[in-house]
Amino acid sequence: MSGRIALEGLEFHAFHGVYPHERESGNWFEVDISVDADFSKAAETDELSGTVDYEAIYRVVRDEMDKPSKLLETVGENIVEEVLKRFAKVSQVELKISKINPPIGGKAKKATIFISKKR
Repeated sequence: MSGRIALEGLEFHAFHGVYPHERESGNWFEVDISVDADFSKAAETDELSGTVDYEAIYRVVRDEMDKPSKLLETVGENIVEEVLKRFAKVSQVELKISKINPPIGGKAKKATIFISKKR
């Protein structure tokens, strides 16, 4: 039995951006991540070891968001690669990262990147 685990609306104050002031004062970001995995063992045994621990996924996202970077594409790729590396049960990762109120010279609620990667 395959399924999907999703963490939605994760919020982080982080220091990503091309401009120096973005890396100095930071900005707010929102992250959604989902992973596809086989849940058969978890459904059968009712044990966490049979699935992917979403608290551990959160820690991967948090740790990567803590590392300043110029581009969200870099942050996103690092998150996706680390999830695939750490969790053998994961067959696919989908990630969305949004920068809230991006400095684009006009009004915008978010600037968003999407990444999807299969094992």
